[in-house]
Amino acid sequence: MGFKCGILGLSNVGKSTLFNALTATAAAQASNYPFSTIEPNVGEVLVPDPRLEVLGKLAKSAKLKPTRLTFVDIAGLVSGASRGEGLGNQFLAHVREVDAIAHVVRCFVDPNVAHVTGRIDPIADIDTIETELMLADLESLERRIDGLSKKAKGSDKDAREARETLDLINRALVQLREGKPARLTEHKPEEDKAFRMLGLLTALPVLYVCNVDEAAAASGNEFSRQVEARAKAEGAACVTIAAKIEAEIAVLPADERNEFLAAMGLEEPGLDRLIRAGYALLNLITYFTAGPKEAAAWTVTRGTKAPQAAAVIHSDFERGFIRAETIAYDDYLQFGGEAGARDAGKMRLEGKGYVVQDGDVMHFRFAT
Repeated sequence: MGFKCGILGLSNVGKSTLFNALTATAAAQASNYPFSTIEPNVGEVLVPDPRLEVLGKLAKSAKLKPTRLTFVDIAGLVSGASRGEGLGNQFLAHVREVDAIAHVVRCFVDPNVAHVTGRIDPIADIDTIETELMLADLESLERRIDGLSKKAKGSDKDAREARETLDLINRALVQLREGKPARLTEHKPEEDKAFRMLGLLTALPVLYVCNVDEAAAASGNEFSRQVEARAKAEGAACVTIAAKIEAEIAVLPADERNEFLAAMGLEEPGLDRLIRAGYALLNLITYFTAGPKEAAAWTVTRGTKAPQAAAVIHSDFERGFIRAETIAYDDYLQFGGEAGARDAGKMRLEGKGYVVQDGDVMHFRFAT
């Protein structure tokens, strides 16, 4: 199960520097964990989660297996991309393949790094990208109307589905024509799947990444505060980092990294915050398995039931699912591990209808 977060932005905002920092982090971790760069512009990073190390110690695990998140470095957008300008069509195709967007916004001044518009204006940059994505969505939806209208005239199941899709499209078009992203379209929970099937670029969840200079890494600056205010108004997440510094931190030994961070007034690398924010943006949670061989973290979408969560480990676990022995992380910790939690009556036997919770420590029973 792969979840992809696309790194998006105008040219010269620091997208590639950020992506290189992420992959350098992963490469630095490769001494302990296997790492793969799937393609030149796709990289997997480990999701920082201190709970895994705690579980590993309690379970006396021989090794740890963190969960991962995939980041995709998408070619820089130019104004006119929706009409095919620059790498427009290729750019839009790449955006359609991701599950969420990390929108990198330039919030630094550097005369040696040209800005495509000749000035630093993060809100204008955001509007440029959002406009191109909205124009692409408008064109995509308007192209479908005639065909669906003809299909909707019948009385069979296909006609009914066409009418429902048309209704969704018309609601999304109202937002887009008012210059608002499709994600603001009101729809019922039972319409979620149909809405996702529309494949709208502006329906993807967005995380703003303010790329600042070294001096603003800890506290941000006037530009990043503009983006934070925009994110708050939209109900979007926002992270401030100095991508150039992150690339340097990523390759340092652990002790030097901690000294560097302390000197800059940072408690942790900005990339850790970015990775966790991307994870949350995708509505993902982590459950764990822990034993003498390994303690492992597994990623599922919030709301996933036990058999489908088991399938993340192996498809046989879902097919032959019987039950899941489940301990909440806090209980596992409080009672010193599996045996203590079981003796305290904190181990539950959960069936096929159980919705997995973040932090659950699980052991699946299945028939072969």
